[in-house]
Amino acid sequence: GGWRGVRDPAVEVRVGVFGEGGRGAVVGEGSRLDVRSGDEADGVVARGRRGSRDRGGGRGVRRDDGGSGVRDEGAGAREAGGDGEKALLAEYCDEIAAAAKVLGFEAAVCGGIPIIATLQQHLAGDEIESVSGIMNGTTNFMLSKMEAEGADYGDVLKEAQALGYAEADPTADVEGHDVRAKIALLAKLAFGATVPVESIPTEGISKIQSVDFEYAKLLGGTVRLLGTASFQEGRLAVYVAPHVVPAKHAAGFASAVGPTNVVAVKSTQLGTLSLSGAGAGRYPTARSIVADVVRVCNGLATSPFPPASAAPPLSSDYKAKFYVRVTAKDRLGIVKTIGELAEQHGVSINAILQNPIVDPDNMAFVVTTDLVAFSSVNAFAADVAAADFAVAKPVILNMLH
Repeated sequence: GGWRGVRDPAVEVRVGVFGEGGRGAVVGEGSRLDVRSGDEADGVVARGRRGSRDRGGGRGVRRDDGGSGVRDEGAGAREAGGDGEKALLAEYCDEIAAAAKVLGFEAAVCGGIPIIATLQQHLAGDEIESVSGIMNGTTNFMLSKMEAEGADYGDVLKEAQALGYAEADPTADVEGHDVRAKIALLAKLAFGATVPVESIPTEGISKIQSVDFEYAKLLGGTVRLLGTASFQEGRLAVYVAPHVVPAKHAAGFASAVGPTNVVAVKSTQLGTLSLSGAGAGRYPTARSIVADVVRVCNGLATSPFPPASAAPPLSSDYKAKFYVRVTAKDRLGIVKTIGELAEQHGVSINAILQNPIVDPDNMAFVVTTDLVAFSSVNAFAADVAAADFAVAKPVILNMLH
Protein backbone atom coordinates (compact mmCIF):
# COMPACT_ATOMS: atom_id res chain seq x y z
CA GLY A 1 0.00 0.00 0.00
CA GLY A 2 0.98 3.60 0.51
CA TRP A 3 2.43 3.28 4.00
CA ARG A 4 5.27 5.72 4.52
CA GLY A 5 7.88 3.67 6.35
CA VAL A 6 11.59 3.06 6.70
CA ARG A 7 13.77 2.73 3.64
CA ASP A 8 15.35 -0.52 4.81
CA PRO A 9 12.73 -2.91 6.21
CA ALA A 10 15.49 -5.00 7.81
CA VAL A 11 16.83 -2.26 10.07
CA GLU A 12 16.29 -2.96 13.75
CA VAL A 13 16.16 -0.29 16.42
CA ARG A 14 15.40 -0.21 20.11
CA VAL A 15 12.78 2.38 20.88
CA GLY A 16 12.59 4.25 24.16
CA VAL A 17 9.13 5.53 25.04
CA PHE A 18 8.99 7.30 28.38
CA GLY A 19 5.61 6.67 30.00
CA GLU A 20 3.42 3.61 29.76
CA GLY A 21 0.05 5.20 29.01
CA GLY A 22 -2.22 4.91 26.00
CA ARG A 23 0.24 6.54 23.60
CA GLY A 24 2.92 3.93 24.14
CA ALA A 25 0.41 1.11 23.88
CA VAL A 26 -0.72 2.08 20.38
CA VAL A 27 2.66 2.97 18.86
CA GLY A 28 3.03 -0.50 17.38
CA GLU A 29 -0.66 -0.91 16.63
CA GLY A 30 -0.87 2.24 14.51
CA SER A 31 2.52 2.06 12.83
CA ARG A 32 2.70 -1.26 10.95
CA LEU A 33 5.95 -1.93 12.77
CA ASP A 34 6.77 -5.44 13.94
CA VAL A 35 6.49 -4.93 17.69
CA ARG A 36 7.78 -7.66 20.00
CA SER A 37 7.81 -7.52 23.78
CA GLY A 38 10.97 -8.06 25.75
CA ASP A 39 11.09 -10.79 28.38
CA GLU A 40 12.77 -8.70 31.05
CA ALA A 41 11.09 -5.30 30.88
CA ASP A 42 8.14 -3.34 29.56
CA GLY A 43 9.77 -3.22 26.20
CA VAL A 44 9.58 -3.53 22.46
CA VAL A 45 12.01 -4.05 19.67
CA ALA A 46 10.57 -2.32 16.59
CA ARG A 47 11.58 -3.55 13.15
CA GLY A 48 10.37 -1.67 10.09
CA ARG A 49 8.38 -4.03 7.93
CA ARG A 50 5.76 -3.29 5.29
CA GLY A 51 2.33 -4.79 5.68
CA SER A 52 2.84 -6.89 8.82
CA ARG A 53 2.65 -6.35 12.51
CA ASP A 54 2.65 -8.41 15.65
CA ARG A 55 0.57 -6.71 18.27
CA GLY A 56 2.30 -8.71 21.00
CA GLY A 57 2.33 -7.50 24.57
CA GLY A 58 4.96 -4.79 24.38
CA ARG A 59 4.15 -1.52 26.11
CA GLY A 60 7.25 0.61 25.90
CA VAL A 61 11.01 0.17 25.83
CA ARG A 62 13.50 -2.54 26.51
CA ARG A 63 15.65 -0.71 29.03
CA ASP A 64 18.84 -2.72 28.80
CA ASP A 65 20.34 0.25 26.93
CA GLY A 66 20.15 2.39 30.05
CA GLY A 67 17.09 4.27 28.81
CA SER A 68 19.08 6.25 26.24
CA GLY A 69 16.22 6.33 23.75
CA VAL A 70 16.43 5.07 20.17
CA ARG A 71 19.54 3.16 19.16
CA ASP A 72 20.46 1.65 15.80
CA GLU A 73 22.91 -1.07 16.77
CA GLY A 74 24.26 -1.66 13.28
CA ALA A 75 27.31 -0.08 11.72
CA GLY A 76 27.61 3.61 12.56
CA ALA A 77 25.28 3.26 15.53
CA ARG A 78 23.12 6.29 16.25
CA GLU A 79 21.70 7.25 19.61
CA ALA A 80 18.57 9.30 19.96
CA GLY A 81 16.01 10.21 22.56
CA GLY A 82 12.26 10.53 22.06
CA ASP A 83 10.16 12.08 24.82
CA GLY A 84 6.67 13.58 24.87
CA GLU A 85 7.05 15.27 28.24
CA LYS A 86 7.08 18.92 27.24
CA ALA A 87 7.64 20.36 30.71
CA LEU A 88 10.83 18.32 31.17
CA LEU A 89 12.04 19.22 27.70
CA ALA A 90 11.30 22.92 28.09
CA GLU A 91 13.07 23.16 31.45
CA TYR A 92 16.16 21.12 30.49
CA CYS A 93 16.26 21.33 26.70
CA ASP A 94 19.96 22.23 26.52
CA GLU A 95 21.04 19.43 28.86
CA ILE A 96 18.84 16.83 27.12
CA ALA A 97 20.00 17.88 23.66
CA ALA A 98 23.63 17.62 24.77
CA ALA A 99 23.08 14.12 26.14
CA ALA A 100 21.41 12.78 22.98
CA LYS A 101 23.08 12.93 19.61
CA VAL A 102 19.63 13.02 18.03
CA LEU A 103 16.48 14.02 19.88
CA GLY A 104 12.95 13.35 18.65
CA PHE A 105 10.11 15.09 20.43
CA GLU A 106 7.43 15.68 17.81
CA ALA A 107 4.74 14.41 20.20
CA ALA A 108 5.67 16.96 22.88
CA VAL A 109 3.92 19.87 21.18
CA CYS A 110 0.42 19.70 19.68
CA GLY A 111 0.13 15.92 19.47
CA GLY A 112 -0.28 14.88 15.85
CA ILE A 113 0.60 18.22 14.22
CA PRO A 114 4.13 18.06 12.67
CA ILE A 115 5.22 21.48 13.92
CA ILE A 116 8.59 20.26 15.26
CA ALA A 117 9.71 18.78 11.93
CA THR A 118 8.40 21.87 10.14
CA LEU A 119 10.60 24.17 12.20
CA GLN A 120 13.61 21.85 12.22
CA GLN A 121 13.66 20.96 8.53
CA HIS A 122 11.06 22.45 6.23
CA LEU A 123 11.72 26.12 7.03
CA ALA A 124 15.50 25.81 6.91
CA GLY A 125 17.00 28.87 5.25
CA ASP A 126 13.98 31.05 5.95
CA GLU A 127 13.85 33.77 8.60
CA ILE A 128 11.10 33.21 11.15
CA GLU A 129 9.37 36.28 12.52
CA SER A 130 6.86 34.66 14.87
CA VAL A 131 5.34 31.40 16.04
CA SER A 132 1.93 31.44 17.70
CA GLY A 133 -0.95 29.11 18.22
CA ILE A 134 -3.67 27.26 20.04
CA MET A 135 -1.64 24.57 21.80
CA ASN A 136 -3.99 23.16 24.42
CA GLY A 137 -7.06 21.15 23.47
CA THR A 138 -8.71 21.39 26.90
CA THR A 139 -8.85 25.17 26.95
CA ASN A 140 -9.88 25.38 23.30
CA PHE A 141 -12.74 22.96 23.96
CA MET A 142 -13.83 25.15 26.87
CA LEU A 143 -13.54 28.48 25.05
CA SER A 144 -15.32 27.29 21.91
CA LYS A 145 -18.07 25.83 24.12
CA MET A 146 -18.46 29.17 25.91
CA GLU A 147 -18.61 30.91 22.54
CA ALA A 148 -21.19 28.57 21.02
CA GLU A 149 -23.52 28.26 24.02
CA GLY A 150 -22.96 31.45 26.02
CA ALA A 151 -22.01 29.19 28.93
CA ASP A 152 -20.08 30.27 32.00
CA TYR A 153 -16.51 29.18 32.71
CA GLY A 154 -17.43 27.00 35.70
CA ASP A 155 -20.03 25.05 33.74
CA VAL A 156 -17.76 24.26 30.79
CA LEU A 157 -14.94 23.26 33.14
CA LYS A 158 -17.22 20.68 34.79
CA GLU A 159 -18.23 19.37 31.37
CA ALA A 160 -14.61 19.17 30.23
CA GLN A 161 -13.75 17.17 33.36
CA ALA A 162 -16.74 14.86 32.86
CA LEU A 163 -15.66 14.16 29.27
CA GLY A 164 -12.05 13.54 30.26
CA TYR A 165 -10.61 16.64 28.57
CA ALA A 166 -9.67 18.27 31.88
CA GLU A 167 -8.00 16.76 34.93
CA ALA A 168 -9.51 16.85 38.42
CA ASP A 169 -6.90 19.56 39.08
CA PRO A 170 -7.04 21.53 35.79
CA THR A 171 -4.44 24.15 36.77
CA ALA A 172 -1.78 23.17 34.23
CA ASP A 173 -4.29 23.56 31.39
CA VAL A 174 -6.55 26.44 32.41
CA GLU A 175 -3.78 28.66 33.83
CA GLY A 176 -1.66 28.31 30.70
CA HIS A 177 1.24 26.31 32.16
CA ASP A 178 0.99 23.59 29.50
CA VAL A 179 1.07 26.16 26.70
CA ARG A 180 3.96 27.96 28.43
CA ALA A 181 6.16 24.85 28.22
CA LYS A 182 5.20 24.27 24.58
CA ILE A 183 5.92 27.82 23.43
CA ALA A 184 9.27 27.71 25.23
CA LEU A 185 10.17 24.68 23.10
CA LEU A 186 8.96 26.30 19.88
CA ALA A 187 10.92 29.46 20.70
CA LYS A 188 14.04 27.32 21.07
CA LEU A 189 13.37 25.68 17.72
CA ALA A 190 12.46 28.84 15.83
CA PHE A 191 15.01 31.24 17.29
CA GLY A 192 17.64 29.17 19.13
CA ALA A 193 16.83 30.92 22.40
CA THR A 194 16.62 29.09 25.70
CA VAL A 195 13.71 30.77 27.48
CA PRO A 196 13.41 30.10 31.23
CA VAL A 197 9.88 28.78 31.57
CA GLU A 198 9.14 30.69 34.76
CA SER A 199 10.09 33.98 33.08
CA ILE A 200 7.34 33.74 30.44
CA PRO A 201 4.38 36.08 31.14
CA THR A 202 1.47 33.66 31.38
CA GLU A 203 -2.26 34.23 31.75
CA GLY A 204 -4.80 31.43 31.49
CA ILE A 205 -8.54 31.39 30.86
CA SER A 206 -9.96 31.15 34.38
CA LYS A 207 -10.96 34.84 34.36
CA ILE A 208 -12.76 34.68 31.00
CA GLN A 209 -16.52 35.20 31.23
CA SER A 210 -19.36 34.92 28.73
CA VAL A 211 -19.44 38.72 28.46
CA ASP A 212 -15.96 38.62 26.90
CA PHE A 213 -17.39 36.68 23.95
CA GLU A 214 -20.11 39.32 23.58
CA TYR A 215 -17.53 42.08 23.31
CA ALA A 216 -15.23 39.98 21.14
CA LYS A 217 -18.10 39.49 18.72
CA LEU A 218 -18.61 43.27 18.60
CA LEU A 219 -14.94 43.50 17.69
CA GLY A 220 -15.38 40.96 14.87
CA GLY A 221 -13.82 37.95 16.54
CA THR A 222 -13.78 35.51 19.43
CA VAL A 223 -11.52 34.47 22.32
CA ARG A 224 -8.74 31.86 22.11
CA LEU A 225 -5.72 31.06 24.30
CA LEU A 226 -2.48 31.52 22.34
CA GLY A 227 1.17 30.96 23.04
CA THR A 228 3.41 33.36 21.12
CA ALA A 229 7.10 33.80 20.39
CA SER A 230 7.79 36.85 18.23
CA PHE A 231 10.75 38.90 17.12
CA GLN A 232 10.11 42.51 18.17
CA GLU A 233 12.53 45.39 17.76
CA GLY A 234 15.59 43.14 17.75
CA ARG A 235 14.52 41.08 20.76
CA LEU A 236 12.52 37.89 21.32
CA ALA A 237 9.22 38.20 23.21
CA VAL A 238 7.55 35.01 24.49
CA TYR A 239 4.19 35.00 26.26
CA VAL A 240 0.93 33.12 26.84
CA ALA A 241 -2.38 34.98 26.97
CA PRO A 242 -6.03 34.79 25.96
CA HIS A 243 -6.54 36.77 22.75
CA VAL A 244 -9.37 38.38 20.88
CA VAL A 245 -8.77 36.78 17.48
CA PRO A 246 -10.37 38.14 14.29
CA ALA A 247 -12.86 35.84 12.58
CA LYS A 248 -10.97 36.17 9.28
CA HIS A 249 -7.36 36.03 10.47
CA ALA A 250 -5.04 34.15 8.09
CA ALA A 251 -4.06 31.60 10.75
CA GLY A 252 -7.64 30.42 11.21
CA PHE A 253 -7.59 30.55 15.02
CA ALA A 254 -11.22 31.63 15.33
CA SER A 255 -12.53 28.64 13.39
CA ALA A 256 -10.70 26.08 15.56
CA VAL A 257 -13.31 24.47 17.80
CA GLY A 258 -13.26 21.66 20.33
CA PRO A 259 -9.85 20.18 21.21
CA THR A 260 -8.32 21.22 17.87
CA ASN A 261 -4.85 22.79 17.88
CA VAL A 262 -3.58 25.36 15.37
CA VAL A 263 -0.02 26.66 15.04
CA ALA A 264 0.92 29.52 12.72
CA VAL A 265 4.46 30.36 11.66
CA LYS A 266 5.19 33.70 10.02
CA SER A 267 8.39 33.87 8.00
CA THR A 268 10.06 36.31 5.64
CA GLN A 269 9.79 34.18 2.51
CA LEU A 270 6.64 32.15 3.10
CA GLY A 271 4.37 34.59 4.89
CA THR A 272 1.95 32.78 7.22
CA LEU A 273 1.96 28.99 7.35
CA SER A 274 -0.84 27.44 9.42
CA LEU A 275 -0.96 23.84 10.65
CA SER A 276 -4.08 22.48 12.33
CA GLY A 277 -5.26 19.14 13.60
CA ALA A 278 -5.59 16.87 16.59
CA GLY A 279 -3.51 18.25 19.43
CA ALA A 280 -3.88 15.21 21.66
CA GLY A 281 -5.21 11.68 21.75
CA ARG A 282 -3.66 8.22 21.60
CA TYR A 283 -3.40 7.77 17.85
CA PRO A 284 -2.40 11.30 16.78
CA THR A 285 0.32 11.37 19.45
CA ALA A 286 1.52 7.86 18.61
CA ARG A 287 1.75 8.95 14.96
CA SER A 288 4.21 11.65 15.96
CA ILE A 289 6.28 9.21 18.02
CA VAL A 290 6.50 6.74 15.14
CA ALA A 291 7.40 9.54 12.72
CA ASP A 292 10.41 10.36 14.91
CA VAL A 293 11.46 6.70 14.93
CA VAL A 294 11.16 6.47 11.14
CA ARG A 295 13.23 9.65 10.69
CA VAL A 296 15.99 8.14 12.84
CA CYS A 297 15.86 4.84 10.90
CA ASN A 298 16.14 6.72 7.61
CA GLY A 299 19.00 8.89 8.82
CA LEU A 300 16.89 12.02 8.44
CA ALA A 301 16.88 13.18 12.06
CA THR A 302 18.64 16.50 12.58
CA SER A 303 20.24 18.35 15.45
CA PRO A 304 17.27 19.24 17.68
CA PHE A 305 17.86 22.97 18.10
CA PRO A 306 19.58 25.81 16.23
CA PRO A 307 22.92 26.97 17.62
CA ALA A 308 22.53 29.17 20.69
CA SER A 309 24.92 31.69 19.11
CA ALA A 310 22.17 32.60 16.64
CA ALA A 311 19.61 33.38 19.34
CA PRO A 312 18.33 36.95 19.73
CA PRO A 313 18.34 38.54 23.19
CA LEU A 314 15.22 37.97 25.27
CA SER A 315 12.79 40.77 26.05
CA SER A 316 11.23 41.10 29.50
CA ASP A 317 8.35 43.04 27.93
CA TYR A 318 6.44 43.04 24.66
CA LYS A 319 4.11 45.24 22.64
CA ALA A 320 0.58 44.43 21.51
CA LYS A 321 -2.90 45.83 21.27
CA PHE A 322 -4.97 45.03 24.32
CA TYR A 323 -8.55 44.53 25.46
CA VAL A 324 -9.16 45.58 29.07
CA ARG A 325 -12.48 44.58 30.66
CA VAL A 326 -13.40 46.80 33.59
CA THR A 327 -16.10 45.77 36.07
CA ALA A 328 -17.46 48.77 37.93
CA LYS A 329 -20.25 50.41 39.89
CA ASP A 330 -21.98 52.94 37.67
CA ARG A 331 -21.33 56.57 38.56
CA LEU A 332 -20.36 59.87 36.95
CA GLY A 333 -16.78 60.45 35.86
CA ILE A 334 -15.68 56.88 35.12
CA VAL A 335 -14.71 57.54 31.51
CA LYS A 336 -12.84 60.69 32.54
CA THR A 337 -10.84 58.76 35.15
CA ILE A 338 -10.09 55.97 32.68
CA GLY A 339 -8.75 58.52 30.19
CA GLU A 340 -6.57 60.24 32.80
CA LEU A 341 -5.08 56.96 34.03
CA ALA A 342 -4.41 55.82 30.48
CA GLU A 343 -2.59 59.08 29.74
CA GLN A 344 -0.47 58.73 32.88
CA HIS A 345 0.79 55.34 31.72
CA GLY A 346 1.23 56.18 28.04
CA VAL A 347 -1.68 53.98 26.99
CA SER A 348 -3.42 55.21 23.84
CA ILE A 349 -7.13 54.29 23.90
CA ASN A 350 -8.57 53.02 20.64
CA ALA A 351 -12.19 52.57 21.77
CA ILE A 352 -14.49 52.15 24.76
CA LEU A 353 -17.28 49.59 24.41
CA GLN A 354 -20.26 49.29 26.75
CA ASN A 355 -23.37 47.13 26.60
CA PRO A 356 -26.61 48.56 28.03
CA ILE A 357 -26.40 48.56 31.82
CA VAL A 358 -28.44 45.81 33.52
CA ASP A 359 -26.93 45.94 37.03
CA PRO A 360 -25.58 49.38 38.01
CA ASP A 361 -23.51 47.79 40.80
CA ASN A 362 -21.82 45.29 38.50
CA MET A 363 -21.45 46.57 34.95
CA ALA A 364 -18.74 45.53 32.52
CA PHE A 365 -17.24 47.73 29.82
CA VAL A 366 -14.16 47.32 27.65
CA VAL A 367 -11.25 49.60 26.81
CA THR A 368 -9.24 48.67 23.72
CA THR A 369 -5.79 50.13 23.17
CA ASP A 370 -3.45 50.95 20.35
CA LEU A 371 -0.02 49.27 20.26
CA VAL A 372 1.49 49.58 23.74
CA ALA A 373 3.91 47.78 26.07
CA PHE A 374 2.46 44.99 28.21
CA SER A 375 4.07 46.55 31.29
CA SER A 376 2.28 49.84 30.62
CA VAL A 377 -1.17 48.29 30.24
CA ASN A 378 -0.56 46.23 33.40
CA ALA A 379 0.26 49.39 35.36
CA PHE A 380 -2.82 51.08 33.91
CA ALA A 381 -5.02 48.14 34.94
CA ALA A 382 -3.57 48.15 38.46
CA ASP A 383 -4.50 51.83 38.91
CA VAL A 384 -7.98 51.21 37.51
CA ALA A 385 -8.41 48.41 40.07
CA ALA A 386 -7.60 50.90 42.85
CA ALA A 387 -10.24 53.41 41.69
CA ASP A 388 -13.33 53.79 43.89
CA PHE A 389 -15.69 52.60 41.13
CA ALA A 390 -13.85 49.31 40.46
CA VAL A 391 -15.51 46.07 41.57
CA ALA A 392 -12.63 43.79 40.57
CA LYS A 393 -9.22 43.90 38.97
CA PRO A 394 -9.57 44.47 35.20
CA VAL A 395 -9.16 41.45 32.94
CA ILE A 396 -6.58 41.88 30.16
CA LEU A 397 -6.71 40.06 26.83
CA ASN A 398 -4.36 40.57 23.92
CA MET A 399 -5.79 41.55 20.55
CA LEU A 400 -4.46 39.77 17.50
CA HIS A 401 -4.00 42.06 14.54
